[in-house]
Amino acid sequence: MQYYDKIAATILSTAIHRGAEKSTCPSEIARMLFPDDWRRHMKDVLAVAIDLHKKGSVVITQKGTPVDVQNIKGPVRVRIN
Repeated sequence: MQYYDKIAATILSTAIHRGAEKSTCPSEIARMLFPDDWRRHMKDVLAVAIDLHKKGSVVITQKGTPVDVQNIKGPVRVRIN
């Protein structure tokens, strides 16, 4: 993936800055990095977030509860692990 490192760094720095009690929406990351065409990059941002989740760096949640990243349905949030 062309932007993997850039997306991963932004997810991690945002999550670290917010701390374990707060989270971020993947669309916020996409808007930061790709303001003119952020929707086009949403799948990439989510894919990187899922990879970071699998590596144990972040937690992907829905309504504050960690989710099974193999079966994500609906909006998610990302926070530091």
